[in-house]
Amino acid sequence: MKDAPPALAARIESGAATLCHAWLLTRRDGRRLGFTDHDRPLDHGGLTCSAASGWTAGAADTALAFSGAGSAVAAGGLDDAAVTEADIRAGAYDGADLECRRVDWERPDLFVILWRGRISRLRREGAAFEAEIEGPLAALDRTAGRLFGRLCDAALGDARCGVAADHPSVGLGCDKRFSTCSGRFGNVLNFRGFPSIPGGDFLTAHPGPGERHDGGSRRG
Repeated sequence: MKDAPPALAARIESGAATLCHAWLLTRRDGRRLGFTDHDRPLDHGGLTCSAASGWTAGAADTALAFSGAGSAVAAGGLDDAAVTEADIRAGAYDGADLECRRVDWERPDLFVILWRGRISRLRREGAAFEAEIEGPLAALDRTAGRLFGRLCDAALGDARCGVAADHPSVGLGCDKRFSTCSGRFGNVLNFRGFPSIPGGDFLTAHPGPGERHDGGSRRG
């Protein structure tokens, strides 16, 4: 468990603490919802946390942390009064902030925050739902801007690629390599990769007899 407030720690040490989980969810539209695995509704954090939600802690306690970039999964049952199928289809919970707390249900003012995260996606699983949760630093793992690599990053036939849909070789597909772009499609001018960028073999590469290594051969 995380460091608990002194009053809660004292109750735990005395054996008097009666603990449960509470999940506080804030959607992007500002609506706040509360859920608990206690057997009765719990008034906590300015919300009445529903006890009939079926929410489970799962592996989230160990997969996420205050500064973590990990991911976890939480699950629960569909509830017409809270998490509805219509809201899931509309993406109402995607991007929602979620906080999991360990609460003394006899003293709901005593709690410890286990983890915070954000729902990247919430989808229906039969009569229940499954929420994919990202840690607070997950955004730092996302790609921002363009990646520079040897392979083309355009999609075959899109505006950046420029190959016409009726090109005779479209059906053969494209493996994003410069040689394919040149030999199969004759589309070198629109190649969106950097074939001469140094790779892992750069330190061991050396010119062969009669070879040019000035990049000029790429224009052919």
